[in-house]
Amino acid sequence: MSAEEASLRPERILDLSERLSVVAGQKIGEISTVNRAAKMLAINALIVAARAGEAGKGFAIVAEEFKKISTQIDEVAGALESQVRADLDELTAIGGAILSHLRGQRLADLALNAIEIIDRNLYERTCDVRWWATDSAVVDCAMAPSREAADYASQRLKVILDAYTVYLDLWICDAAGRVIASGRPDKYRGVQGASVANASWFQEALRTKSGDDFAVADIARQRLLDEAPVATYATAIREGGQARGKVIGVLGVHFDWRPQAQAIVDGVRMTDEEKARSRVLLLDQNHRILAASDGQGVLTDSFKLDTSHGSMGSYAQGDRTIGYALTPGYETYKGLGWYGCLVQRQAVDAPLPVAERVVDNVLRLKA
Repeated sequence: MSAEEASLRPERILDLSERLSVVAGQKIGEISTVNRAAKMLAINALIVAARAGEAGKGFAIVAEEFKKISTQIDEVAGALESQVRADLDELTAIGGAILSHLRGQRLADLALNAIEIIDRNLYERTCDVRWWATDSAVVDCAMAPSREAADYASQRLKVILDAYTVYLDLWICDAAGRVIASGRPDKYRGVQGASVANASWFQEALRTKSGDDFAVADIARQRLLDEAPVATYATAIREGGQARGKVIGVLGVHFDWRPQAQAIVDGVRMTDEEKARSRVLLLDQNHRILAASDGQGVLTDSFKLDTSHGSMGSYAQGDRTIGYALTPGYETYKGLGWYGCLVQRQAVDAPLPVAERVVDNVLRLKA
């Protein structure tokens, strides 16, 4: 960071407040120290004048006036200390509010960036499933599910999986919900022949009105894929691969959720120091944790997110600042009501209120 950039940091407000605190405390303390010495001189002068009798009366008058001036200086120093304390309290409050807002806004911006990356990623999944459902091998397998057609379709799906490594598996299902071909039959042996008729993504895909539509399921562990968490997208396979053709089956694609989501929450741009005291989350529409930078509570816990600040905002909660953003969607993908969220603890070495340091400096120098 350049010197110019460092001078423009928001934290510079409190840095300058602290410098003012030190200088003010030192100078007020110095005034008190000098004035204390002046008072001692005035008292000694009065003593000497008293001993001198009549000859010292004029000197006594001067010493008495000097003593009065010292008292006035004490009053001025006291008033200055009180005013400085009040002004620095206000400066600290304003600076703290500004910093809190900027930090919160930054966290919200980072949360928005994270959820936008997810949206763009999942938008591509919607494109993939609608495209692949028109592949001739997929359509032929669903139209006439012979052993030869299923084997050829599986080979075709494997080619796709080898190129698109973000998927765990691709399934071709007949209209009754039986998986008749998959891309990795050797790895996931229980898939082919299994029934997914009751799966929400299958039922919704059957009801799609055209090849432009798709279905999506909440992130969940898929038993047939070794309990791996997946984002499943599906669409109807239609006769002739036509957008308005008769529905003859369903294609389901299973996005490998864990590594992709983890890469996003781990990749939020923060310093190492910030990362150490921050938690990055992806939450579903019910605030269930879909991904977490610390790996805790994924798909089992929820996070109590206060969204009363709108679709994007931030708020303080104890020693934590929480920033969040609702999915804005991407292109034709409307999003699923998910949130990006960052929870950041206050830095351990956060400065104490400036006014307290002024008083401490003054008291130390007066001692």
